[in-house]
Amino acid sequence: MINQSFLNILLLVYEFKTAWLAVRKCGERAGLPLSTYPHMLRHACGYALADQGADTRLIQDYLGHRNIQHTVRYTAANPARFERLWR
Repeated sequence: MINQSFLNILLLVYEFKTAWLAVRKCGERAGLPLSTYPHMLRHACGYALADQGADTRLIQDYLGHRNIQHTVRYTAANPARFERLWR
């Protein structure tokens, strides 16, 4: 199933477990104090887009959220991105 697989840079298919183990090992090597898993990359992407000032609707579309409330958590986490609007 392609929706449970990952493609590498050479477009070879990774099984979900292979990707999960690779992400977990990277987290361990980085010394992160929590277990890592592939879905964390999705969250990291959402927060990074929000921190760079991306529009909430753009983030919603990029992450494939149907409900905007699922996207708002990324933008609400960094109120500093709205500072220039409040001045």
